[in-house]
Amino acid sequence: MGDDFVLPFDVDTLLDEARRRTAGLDDVGGGPFVEPLSIFVKSLEKEGRLNPIGKYIAQERCLGHIVNRLHYVNDRKLYPEIAEQKIEKPVFIIGFPRTGTTILHDILAQDPSNRAPLTWEITFPSPPPQTASFASDRRIAQCEAGFPPMDARRTLFKAMHPMGAELSQECVVMMGDTMCTPLFHNQFRVPAYQDWVDRDADWHHVYDFHHAQLQHLQSGHQLDRWVLKTGAHLWGLERLLETYPDARIVFTHRDPVKSLTSYASLTALVRSMGSDHVDRAEIAEDWTARLKRVLENVMRLRAEREYPQAILYDVMFSDFVQDQFGVIEKIYDAFDLPMTEEGAARMKAFIADNPQGKHGIHRYEPQEYGIVPEVVRERLQPYIARFDLRPE
Repeated sequence: MGDDFVLPFDVDTLLDEARRRTAGLDDVGGGPFVEPLSIFVKSLEKEGRLNPIGKYIAQERCLGHIVNRLHYVNDRKLYPEIAEQKIEKPVFIIGFPRTGTTILHDILAQDPSNRAPLTWEITFPSPPPQTASFASDRRIAQCEAGFPPMDARRTLFKAMHPMGAELSQECVVMMGDTMCTPLFHNQFRVPAYQDWVDRDADWHHVYDFHHAQLQHLQSGHQLDRWVLKTGAHLWGLERLLETYPDARIVFTHRDPVKSLTSYASLTALVRSMGSDHVDRAEIAEDWTARLKRVLENVMRLRAEREYPQAILYDVMFSDFVQDQFGVIEKIYDAFDLPMTEEGAARMKAFIADNPQGKHGIHRYEPQEYGIVPEVVRERLQPYIARFDLRPE
């Protein structure tokens, strides 16, 4: 792919192209959006080390989120009844990266009472999905066609993180429609942008918009409860609990050496799709420091504040690996959720059909990323001690 495929990379051009793709929509709604878009674009240009393919991927990432934003805002005008939707007792799965959150989310999504956002509806949210056509919507095929061809990198990525139009999607992608998400620094090298996310982002707006997104998605297809997940909620946990005071939150925990090494491996692979200069050791050190800081804030928040309407439940990765359905039953008990025979049967069938390593084995070693296990465990000792996390 040559430079001819790439637009001039500036905010005005991106906004103009998004208006063209939406037949003239131009209202991005209230709250910060253009400013963080600008911060992201500038960081990409100065720090991203993108090759032409990477620049194209980054532009399409931006355009996808701008287009979605325009549609969400416009659909709220077209269908004002969306604003009447109630979001009650949503279930959130959060925790360090690579601690089993994805498979846990996918299992819970099998329960017919649980509503997980699917990749196709997050990618193409307009118009709001409808129950009658939810399994046959043309956007499913449209989304599936947008995945890259199954080359060696996608095969490796699938072993780390399964992907598909009808698989559950995580909130970190939805956050992209506010241009405030740790996802961008996972996919691209944008440390200045991530510094803004870490220190200056307006998480009130992120969760206000997240709430609007859930209202939008359930307005035509509502089940008993939402089941949602992303480690990115660690950044905005306080605002999440303000927005959803009756939230049910599953915290997943694992030996941080394993989770950080696995995340560094995933990040290096994803960045290599658009850059010829990926520094594994830099990735590991950068994310270790950032995750340490955000984890300390979460632990402080949990120690200092009480949320009488919310329920917080901790899950150890080692327990989950040994007995996945047993952990599911404990989550349902902790949150007082009814377990139907159909729901149990579907979740058990999914577990049986998706053993660890079904899509390949994700292999990684700390030394490949300059990670010294003893140093990581020393830096994260309070967290390790709090949850008695044994080395794997």
